[in-house]
Amino acid sequence: MDHSVEHIEFAMVRDDLRDLPDFPLPAGYHLRQFEPGDERHWARIEMGAGEFSTVDAGLAYFRGEFGPYPDEMSERSLILEADGVGPIGTTTAWFGAFQGRPLGRIHWVAIIPEFHGRGLSKPLVGAALHILARHHDAAYLTTQTTSWRAVGLYLQLGFQPVIESLDDERAWAIVTEKLAVRQGRL
Repeated sequence: MDHSVEHIEFAMVRDDLRDLPDFPLPAGYHLRQFEPGDERHWARIEMGAGEFSTVDAGLAYFRGEFGPYPDEMSERSLILEADGVGPIGTTTAWFGAFQGRPLGRIHWVAIIPEFHGRGLSKPLVGAALHILARHHDAAYLTTQTTSWRAVGLYLQLGFQPVIESLDDERAWAIVTEKLAVRQGRL
């Protein structure tokens, strides 16, 4: 996360989950379905990504958000593992409603920082999109300006911004500028 920018939350939508491409993982990494007991890995990964200050705080959140849905977690949540290291990333192909419409949801994407920049995010989120496509026609996600690097990935994966307010406009101005600087256009 980039805490040098103002934190503004916003949403993105992908209106079509047909014809999704596959993105292979680099050698030495693999994806597996969530298994009972992985909640501690989930909390550790999310803490490492800066979402929680302690593993216990992550576990408490997990129990409230996902605890009532063990079968759904086994089907819809992914764990990214590095050979010889174990779990280093996670995301969930969840469900929800956006603008009154039931949609699939990319929820809680995280890779621990030591493994950033290795081409792992696109295969992780891409695999979650494939899971969503088995259950939904469209998907959404929520994110924030401090995660502008991830927003660039979401754009590549076909998500589009939802701009309904002045805050949304401000968020997209920040993200657009950061992505342009990163790509050397400014």
